[in-house]
Amino acid sequence: MIEPNVILVDKHDNEIGVMPKLKAHIQGQLHRAISVFIFDLDGNWIMQKRAAHKYHSANLWSNTACSHPLPGEKTIDSANRRLIEEMGIDCKLDKAFSFIYRAELDHNLIEHELDHVFVGYTSQLPKPNPEEVADWEAVSFVDLERDVKLFPENYSEWFKLIYNKVNIFASINQEFVKN
Repeated sequence: MIEPNVILVDKHDNEIGVMPKLKAHIQGQLHRAISVFIFDLDGNWIMQKRAAHKYHSANLWSNTACSHPLPGEKTIDSANRRLIEEMGIDCKLDKAFSFIYRAELDHNLIEHELDHVFVGYTSQLPKPNPEEVADWEAVSFVDLERDVKLFPENYSEWFKLIYNKVNIFASINQEFVKN
């Protein structure tokens, strides 16, 4: 299988090139990414535990889906594609926000991403792809926040950086979804 390319960007999300995904993570090059957060209709977070064979952050709990848009692919299309590929969920997604972060990961890899964050609500139960996901759970924000504070080592770096901001966005927008 050919390693996919990621889209290299500047701090304003202007495309400046492409690079193989692993090389970008070795060199810490800024590239475009997506993170998807799905909530059930009771407001529980649909979390995934990353598969054991992932090249970084294996067996860590994280948001519902995440990846990198393919060259020429819109971020919303990437978010929808990966949500289906990873968790078997197809639902409406709304763009919440974007942010840039840099984090050192296991295996001497560096995440340096301009991450586009999407949020959705669903009554569907996940059908996780075992190639991507080791486990999943639906959890309340109170339980999630307590667990992240007690056991931060069990969560992906990007998740720990943004889950509070996602909670604010979801809290504001969930009432709209229920009406």
